[in-house]
Amino acid sequence: MTIQPIRNDADLRAAFERLESIFQATPGTPEADEMEVLATLVESYENRHYPIGPADPVDAIKFRMDQQGLAAKDLEPFIGSSGRVSEVLNRKRSLSLRMVQRLHHGLKIPYDSLLSNASGRGE
Repeated sequence: MTIQPIRNDADLRAAFERLESIFQATPGTPEADEMEVLATLVESYENRHYPIGPADPVDAIKFRMDQQGLAAKDLEPFIGSSGRVSEVLNRKRSLSLRMVQRLHHGLKIPYDSLLSNASGRGE
């Protein structure tokens, strides 16, 4: 097992190719150890060079709606009137702190997704 740092995208591609070949290694074998180390290196490189920030608040809400089979009307207890729900979902109104708290507690949407600055124009 020869492990090297991942310094660029070519190294990343090589690491993926190697991971693909040892993906189903038996636990406790040198290949399984190599797979674990390579996965850690890949994750570190990707986090440094391709960071993924928190989701846009509206996208996070729509994702949860899709997951739970919710309609816009189901958001009224968390956001307010149907008009207000529509404004939020169409990015014409930002979430208030009270809405964020209700959505977090009621629908278990992470705060970091709901408090992202990508939400819209403001109340």
